Amino acid sequence: MNYILLFVVAIYLLGTVLLGSLMSKRSQKEDDWAIAGGGMSTLVLAFAIAGGRIGGAGTYGVAESVASGGVWVMWWYGISSFFGILLVGVFFARRFRKLGIKTAGEVFKLKFNSHRCQRLTSLCVQTENAVINVIEVYVIGIILSSLTPLTMLQGSLAAAVVFATYVSFGGLWGTAITNLQHVVVMLIALSVIGVLGIREIGGWENLTASVGYQLEARSKDQEVWWGFVGGGWLAVIGMMFSAAVHSPAASIYPNYSAALKNERKLPIAFFWGAVIAAVIPPLAGLIGILTFARYGLNSDLEGYQNVTAIASEINPIAGGLAIAAILAAVISSGGPILLASSTMIVRDWLGSFKSMSSAARLRAYRKVTIANAFLSALVAWWIATRTTVSLLELLLFGFAMVVPPAIALSYTFFWSKTTERGVFWGMCLGYLGGISWFALIKWSLWMDFQVSEGASLLSKTLVFLWTHNGEGVNPSFVTTLVPLVVIPVVSLFFRDSIESEKFSVTDY
Repeated sequence: MNYILLFVVAIYLLGTVLLGSLMSKRSQKEDDWAIAGGGMSTLVLAFAIAGGRIGGAGTYGVAESVASGGVWVMWWYGISSFFGILLVGVFFARRFRKLGIKTAGEVFKLKFNSHRCQRLTSLCVQTENAVINVIEVYVIGIILSSLTPLTMLQGSLAAAVVFATYVSFGGLWGTAITNLQHVVVMLIALSVIGVLGIREIGGWENLTASVGYQLEARSKDQEVWWGFVGGGWLAVIGMMFSAAVHSPAASIYPNYSAALKNERKLPIAFFWGAVIAAVIPPLAGLIGILTFARYGLNSDLEGYQNVTAIASEINPIAGGLAIAAILAAVISSGGPILLASSTMIVRDWLGSFKSMSSAARLRAYRKVTIANAFLSALVAWWIATRTTVSLLELLLFGFAMVVPPAIALSYTFFWSKTTERGVFWGMCLGYLGGISWFALIKWSLWMDFQVSEGASLLSKTLVFLWTHNGEGVNPSFVTTLVPLVVIPVVSLFFRDSIESEKFSVTDY
């Protein structure tokens, strides 16, 4: 048993719970819990935004992808994160704030008085949130079960206790203050491990030589592996779509937009949040390069072990920093998303919400947060012990499902002819199309579809789309194209929307 890593895990989880829970004094009312009472500083909000964006996928996920596919992943993950956050900060944050909303679906309730569009938005966004909540608990459960005598179920439940405690008590203040801690830890830990790793291997020249040897041994093209678009433009576009296009509907941004003390500084806070979020994936990618140079494509080094293995080999302190960085990444995105999920369930789905007092709403938020955390723990345990599901595939699927409401929000704010029917059917068909596309990819890969020489152009195209690179074309293409076309077409043919007097796109 590695007692240094165990000590770091225990201290970090306990410290997060204590720091987040201390914010309970600032979360005594509904607005305190959901939007920090509108009193957050620009600096705290920037770090909160960055931490919410960069989770496990942006750290150990990037390190693993770089080792297996090339350095293009770390560049484009950082670029897509930057533009995704900046897009919200420039075009949506002030609009969210002026409308006084706490969930993205409330835009459609204000404009069209449409409960179905509000709830459909929540369903789309909750699909992504459910995936992320499970992944974050899953990773902590794996870490605890590998470092301690705890089982995967016990480790997952322990993770649920951490999330349920500091999020339910601290609210948005708790997630923001702990995210400041998490992001600083990620930046310092990944930088230190990268510098020590390069020195340990004998400098950058020796590192590139070692990578070249590993690539040659596996008959891989060095130019492609090191290339800026080594995965091809199709993969790059898919990453940009899945990570950036969905951003306007990401559940936590309405909360963040209303939390800042000075409304005029919203674009600045989002800009610096985007910059910070863009820096972390390349740092994690450097660890992936070091891991590949040292171990090659080692199947035993999956997930967070891509970061911890090379760090632990350098020295025990570096190993401790690595595990701290992983915990920071996981908790930084898990906390805000859990809070946003709970906010949506209460505000978008509970019919009694409007008749509740502020104290009753606060209790509802906290109860749903606790239930969400423990349900995620049970699902994480089931996935780890009963299935062979790829968490990265699930994450990309979750990203794709948020695209339809993001496009619907864009039309609603920037095209005055948008109707309620257009929004509803665009989101509905986009959501169902994404699920169907994902299922067809899984089915085609399971059936091992191949194209015969005499096959039609349609058959060749479909087989290519569903089996490309052994994983198919990302569902985000479908969830983008369908609402992009359906919303304007239906809106033009069915002019039945009655716009609320409280909502006018020209006001924002």
